[in-house]
Amino acid sequence: MTSSLGCDEMTGPGPEPCTSPETSQLDFWLGSWDLTWPASQSGGMEGEVAHGTNQIEKILKGCVVEERFATADGGFLGRSHSAFDPKARVWRQTWVDSAGGYLVFEGGLSGFGFELRTAPTERNGQTVINRMVFSDIRPASLEWAWQASTDGETWRDLWNISYRRQDGSDG
Repeated sequence: MTSSLGCDEMTGPGPEPCTSPETSQLDFWLGSWDLTWPASQSGGMEGEVAHGTNQIEKILKGCVVEERFATADGGFLGRSHSAFDPKARVWRQTWVDSAGGYLVFEGGLSGFGFELRTAPTERNGQTVINRMVFSDIRPASLEWAWQASTDGETWRDLWNISYRRQDGSDG
């Protein structure tokens, strides 16, 4: 019985994988981050600020961006793996979390900065699209928004997180 790995890079010599300029488009996110957001957006009290951390690194010979998210109290944990798909020319991300969440995104650079979207899904008889938008990207900080839409044109903020590098460096 033979096994097909499904990876062109496994079939023989060729260019070094994951070295195209596109594979560096998420490098702004790499590092150790302190996070803050309005606590009410994650079930906390109105007017309070919630805290968490996010550790982002490249793994698997630099081909995959791995995220390790945690709220300060450890009550919510999440992981994602993102990779650039050179054939489709898009980034793809898979997210899983401690609440049983499993989401698949695709996207890339946008007019906002960097954007990843889910495919439209039906929820309570209504089509919903979710997206995350990385914006105001600076060496030691960035803004992240989780948004929802029913038409793919107008978006409603659900969760807004401010990222600050833990070491204050510019990555």
